[in-house]
Amino acid sequence: MKIKTADLTYRISYNLSLITIGSIIAVLPLKGIAVHEEFVTGGIFGLALMLHYAGVGISPGILFAALNIPLAVLGWFSVGRRFILYTIYAMAVATLAYEFMDMDFGIENPVYASMACGGMMGFGLGLVLRTLGSNGGVDILAVVLNQKFNIGIGKTYFLFNLVLFSASATFLAPDTVIASIFTVLIGSMAINYVLALFSNRKLVMIISTKHHAIVEDIMESLQQGATILHGKGSYSGQDKPVVMTITNNVMLKRLEELVFTHDPSAIFIVENTFNVIGTGFSRRKLY
Repeated sequence: MKIKTADLTYRISYNLSLITIGSIIAVLPLKGIAVHEEFVTGGIFGLALMLHYAGVGISPGILFAALNIPLAVLGWFSVGRRFILYTIYAMAVATLAYEFMDMDFGIENPVYASMACGGMMGFGLGLVLRTLGSNGGVDILAVVLNQKFNIGIGKTYFLFNLVLFSASATFLAPDTVIASIFTVLIGSMAINYVLALFSNRKLVMIISTKHHAIVEDIMESLQQGATILHGKGSYSGQDKPVVMTITNNVMLKRLEELVFTHDPSAIFIVENTFNVIGTGFSRRKLY
């Protein structure tokens, strides 16, 4: 029997497997690249690395776990117990992996090192974020601030890392700080790519006098839904129905051909959407 993605998302085995794999992948470049180049990788683990470089005689893995304790308590009362339990598991896997793995990827060029570190780290963190948990640290704080005060998750990361890198610049070489920032930027792009994988959609708006025929063909030929919005021309004042539909990259070209076959004078507007939640699309994640 085929398992629906929406049902799979809530399975404990699925979440634990993805968290385990993602956490280990994320730690590999930290232990194999970051510590050897003295990179500060952003977030709470970046803070732990910075404190380690500053002379605190505690392993970054142990510091990471200790710094996460108050944040986990905050999340327990503010977000949801399932979310925090998965997050605690992710933090435990990351801490143990860091403490027990010993490796050096041997990348000497700092540019290549930051690219490899950011790419691998972002891929692993992105896998964890596809679950009902998180990687801990700033993830917890960002979710709490977003849910309670509608503060964008990206803003929380930006402000935290701004303070972190400013502090790092007081005792690390400028080249190292710049390479660290580059690592975080690449990691952010990798996270976004993993999160958008299988979820990216296209929002299409179609303005045409043949809107009825277009909608009928969309439903019959493409097996997709569509909505007719009521618009009005600003100059003519005449009613101009607007067809709205959601598709993906694979079907976009077929949709375009369908529209202009019916009406060569149609206006075809495409917008990227990160995710669509609702019937027929992604299921809302309940933490």
